[in-house]
Amino acid sequence: MCADTPDYKDTLTLPVTDFPMRAGLPKREPEWLARWEKIGVYDRLRETAGDRPPFVLHDGPPYANGHLHIGHALNKTIKDMIVRSYQMMGFDSRYVPGWDCHGLPIEWKIEEQYRKKGRDKDEVDVVDFRQECRKFAEGWIDIQRDEFKRLGITGKWDNPYLTMDFHAERVIAEEFMKFLMNGTLYQGSKPVMWSPVEKTALAEAEVEYHDKESFAIWVKFKVTDFRLPDLVLSDEEETDETRTAVAEAKAAAAQDFIGAHVVIWTTTPWTIPSNKAVVFGENFDYGLYEVTDCPEECWAAKGDRFILADKLAADVMARARLEPDMYRRVRNVTPAQLSGMTLHHPLAGVEGANGEWDAPRDFRAADFVTDEEGTGFVHCAPSHGMEEFELYRDLGMLDQVITYNVMDDGSFRSDLPFFGGTFILNRKGGEGDANKAVIDKLASVGGLLARGKIKHSYPHSWRSKAPIIYRNTPQWFASVDREVGDGQDEMGKTIRERALNSIDQLVKWWPQSGRNRLYSMIEARPDWVLSRQRAWGVPLTCFTRKGALPTDEDFLLRDPAVNARIAEAFEAEGADAWYADGAKARFLGNDHNADEWEQVFDVLDVWFDSGSTHAFVLRDREDGTPDGIADVYMEGTDQHRGWFHSSLLQACGTKGHAPYRNVVTHGFTLDEKGMKMSKSLGNTIVPEQVVKQYGADILRLWVAQTDYTVDQRIGPEILKGVADSYRRLRNTMRFMLGNLHGFDEAERVDAADMPELERWVLHRLAELDHVVREGYKTFDFQGVFSAVFTFATVDLSSFYFDIRKDALYCDAVDSLNRRAARTVLDILFHRLTTWLAPILVFTMEDVWLERFPGDDSSVHLVDFPDTPADWLDEPLAAKWSGVRRVRRVVTAALEVQRRDKVIGASLEAAPVVHVRDADVLAALKSVNFADITITSAVSLTNDPLPSEAFRLPEVEGVGVVFEKATGEKCQRCWKILPDVGSHDHAGTCGRCDEALG
Repeated sequence: MCADTPDYKDTLTLPVTDFPMRAGLPKREPEWLARWEKIGVYDRLRETAGDRPPFVLHDGPPYANGHLHIGHALNKTIKDMIVRSYQMMGFDSRYVPGWDCHGLPIEWKIEEQYRKKGRDKDEVDVVDFRQECRKFAEGWIDIQRDEFKRLGITGKWDNPYLTMDFHAERVIAEEFMKFLMNGTLYQGSKPVMWSPVEKTALAEAEVEYHDKESFAIWVKFKVTDFRLPDLVLSDEEETDETRTAVAEAKAAAAQDFIGAHVVIWTTTPWTIPSNKAVVFGENFDYGLYEVTDCPEECWAAKGDRFILADKLAADVMARARLEPDMYRRVRNVTPAQLSGMTLHHPLAGVEGANGEWDAPRDFRAADFVTDEEGTGFVHCAPSHGMEEFELYRDLGMLDQVITYNVMDDGSFRSDLPFFGGTFILNRKGGEGDANKAVIDKLASVGGLLARGKIKHSYPHSWRSKAPIIYRNTPQWFASVDREVGDGQDEMGKTIRERALNSIDQLVKWWPQSGRNRLYSMIEARPDWVLSRQRAWGVPLTCFTRKGALPTDEDFLLRDPAVNARIAEAFEAEGADAWYADGAKARFLGNDHNADEWEQVFDVLDVWFDSGSTHAFVLRDREDGTPDGIADVYMEGTDQHRGWFHSSLLQACGTKGHAPYRNVVTHGFTLDEKGMKMSKSLGNTIVPEQVVKQYGADILRLWVAQTDYTVDQRIGPEILKGVADSYRRLRNTMRFMLGNLHGFDEAERVDAADMPELERWVLHRLAELDHVVREGYKTFDFQGVFSAVFTFATVDLSSFYFDIRKDALYCDAVDSLNRRAARTVLDILFHRLTTWLAPILVFTMEDVWLERFPGDDSSVHLVDFPDTPADWLDEPLAAKWSGVRRVRRVVTAALEVQRRDKVIGASLEAAPVVHVRDADVLAALKSVNFADITITSAVSLTNDPLPSEAFRLPEVEGVGVVFEKATGEKCQRCWKILPDVGSHDHAGTCGRCDEALG
């Protein structure tokens, strides 16, 4: 600049803002949290709700045990986005966080503390033990509450729901007693999933599957007799010859079969002592195979005969170390012939067995036998297998086949020959000595054909991580197929019918695949095991008549007065009242003789606790729902067999239908390579660490950018990408703030009076308003953020802002272009800050307060602004779509010149733009296309495209010939124009001279 040329910098209207480029989120976010708590944002929204329709997301309670992991952060952030977005769409959106407080994990922790101190839990007063569990849960609730709040989660944190609150324990007991009174509760003895380590029954939702190496054995059951029923022959058929032939066939078969062995295969050797039967498939081909030769190390001998499914025979023989030339197939074996055989247990008659296994084994067909693996035969221990149990239950033979050989700690009963006192698992869940003892004994008596090991998916307790077993024990069940005697039959008469009908008629599923998953589970599930053999929980508040059988009509006491006394006591004292001295007499009162009744001390499955929360949260609280039904349940996909499942069953048993209208499901969080997170692999991402490094908003933005309906990934590189997106968005907001400095209503321009470019932005806002609202309505946060982010960075920062910088900085303050642009920036501000507030709760508060400071100001106290429908202008949008396509060609052409250092900035150019389409050319001529391309001048022509013209393949019929701008550079706006220097103000163009006045 020459010495005599004025410096016009101070005459420009440049952005003014204190909004920092660097967010400093880890340091600043706690300040906003404190501010929200001080001004009581959540409670103020409730107080000012007026006639807003209620919207309630019911919180699936996390367990009060340990610090938060990344799955917690994902889950609670999605919930928070749902709650906040519905609030800003005009609802009274309530969120009461809750905690699951009872159950084995906490009890297990207290037991661990006892073991370290050498104390025996069984010697501690049960109420004292329960109090220690309560105190433990209270400590973790406080820790987790602070960790959740740090993520920016809104809610009624000062009054959450806890399943161990006295009122909650009362309601849980009352909900259980509804099952007692409506006839669905019963005591039964059947195989249930049992944790020997934890000494309790488990629900399916408490089980996870891991690979496990198990023993595999091929066991021989000897055929000791063979009989076929006499054939019924017609008079013509019954001759001496046919009678002789039939007798000879029977004798030949008996000679072949007696002494042969039916071979079974099992991966649970410990169940062999409880074997009561062997079953086969009616439609498989079986054969009798004879050993003709064998190697030295082999449990078969020459002449041995084995009955096997033909499809599996070769594999079994190979397991027995027999080559194909060492055996031969002797004959077919038909199902009728199998039915005529008598089998004996391999330990029958063994010295020292005391007759334990001497009775013949039942041998019959069953439809659950397969010929995919094994031998074609299945050994049955109905005490340890549900299919076998159901088979013999339906046959009315349970009393003949049920055993009680396995104790609650997974050991064999002490008086069981050979195996008494051995353990299936050791105390830590590893392999015990029972399997080896069984295998060794079978080998010693010649009962094995082969053995090995197999790696397979096996159920484990998700708490102790130890393998489980199936064990027949007396438990309390809720029948899913008995008629519920409560008269609420709109959805069906049984719990199963009500659940299935609710799934299809009352509930929407997000994604829809959740419907199919839960439906198939409910359709096939057995009765619900309600009881646990533990101490920390809500007891099964019922009494059984001494000496009565579970099938007797008067086995259970059903007295509303007794139930009412229990409920009142629990409300005042909590569930500990059940364990107090004299509790039985207190609850039975004068109406029943306490000596005639037994008090049940099992505790309820914790899934019954959490499944009942709709009653004491949605129904009983003032901030619940009028009909006790939640608008949304939202949890991980594992909760189809967990909370979604148990809540549905529980409510169908007590309310007659589902307790929710929408079920939203998220997947699991994996590392960047798609692997499951594991401390041993060192690939875990801890929310606290992300918050300390980046801030909670970056974690929330990661949630918004991912498709949470499937498994999602997170890691350092992914978080860096999220942080980059955040910075770009923050720059957009900073630009708006800087250029809105001092904006007031006097500047506002009506939409109808705005230039086309501003009206095009309003059109885009109207389109986006629909996308945002529909996305939030359908819980599609990825769709919302993607649309808003693309708009902010592409439509605004790279297009509209880029173009309008010149008018904002250089135009006269009262020019139409500048006023219209500032009006649009104000409109954009209110929409972008509110649209993004449910996602970036801290950043949008920061943006909001930069414009609207004040003790009571908060973006979270306002709604999404209404967007006028008449902003939509499809013809205008079509026109500007063509303008932008041509602009892309010009911009690309100038970038080539900039790369080749022909120009330094686009204002040095005055390109010639050749456009073949007459309508597009007319559109370009109707706007200031030089401003749109940020050049000092532009020439528009429909002359044929010169060969040297720059083209883009994707934009047909457009070519750009580069020309340099002619004239002098305006010292104020930097445009190169012919009129520069011909005005009153030295070195300015006409526009700038006028702006300077």
